Amino acid sequence: MSNLRNKVQLIGNVGDSPKITILESGHKVARFSMATNEYYRNAQGEKVQSTEWHYIVAWNKKADIIEKYTRKGKLIAIEGKLTSRSYVNDMNITCYVTEIVAYDILLLDSKETSTLTNEKLVEAETQQKNNSHTKEVEASEKSGTKKSQTRSRTRKNRKETNSKKA
Repeated sequence: MSNLRNKVQLIGNVGDSPKITILESGHKVARFSMATNEYYRNAQGEKVQSTEWHYIVAWNKKADIIEKYTRKGKLIAIEGKLTSRSYVNDMNITCYVTEIVAYDILLLDSKETSTLTNEKLVEAETQQKNNSHTKEVEASEKSGTKKSQTRSRTRKNRKETNSKKA
């Protein structure tokens, strides 16, 4: 249960195109906003949509994934932890920020990239099926010849047994 103390899971849409920064240390960081929607009925029975905005931070490999595959409006799932920090802005005012540091990212609505990926997957699966079918045919041909050889031996043995009995 200790790993459930600070855990956030969200499914929502990317708000703006992610801002990618490479720090002096060489680490890559992606920052973006994410909108989650909740629907409910008000006192009059009308359906109401409530949108919450969250600020997401992803580091290194996760930042690479965000940079390559997400754009404004894409549906994604995030799992991470809630963090708070403060900084002093240009006007010497202390600002407080609460954001989610992403541990896991799942791309749910990447139609452009998934089309290419799905095409590659289909090609690979088709090739695997063809290869396995070819192997099955070869195996059945080999076993077919073995079966026919076994059958003819069995028939010979039966004939010999029957002729000895007679």
